Amino acid sequence: MSTEREDDFAVRRTHLQGLSDEALQQRFWSLVDQIVEPLIEEARSHTTPAIERSVLLRMGLSSVDARALVGQMQQRGVLGHGAGRLLLELAKAKGGTVEQTAASLLKGELWQELPL
Repeated sequence: MSTEREDDFAVRRTHLQGLSDEALQQRFWSLVDQIVEPLIEEARSHTTPAIERSVLLRMGLSSVDARALVGQMQQRGVLGHGAGRLLLELAKAKGGTVEQTAASLLKGELWQELPL
């Protein structure tokens, strides 16, 4: 047996009635931002080496290079910044490819220039 919910839509929407379409859209995106913010923060602070290797693999690195690079990032305490983001931003700053930049990092170069 189910009980029907009382229709209170008219009452619940009174605070929105005076808003224009533009204001409603702004309110919608503001609420979306509030909902998504904790998810984004959780993703930033709760990554794993496996996730970071997966990101690097999708960026075109070999599994051997991805594993080595993630290991070095973990040893240096920068893995929480996102291996893919760090590599991509460094490659852009240096004007090289992701593969070239990864190779430089694996040789021990450019670590001081990571965009933390």
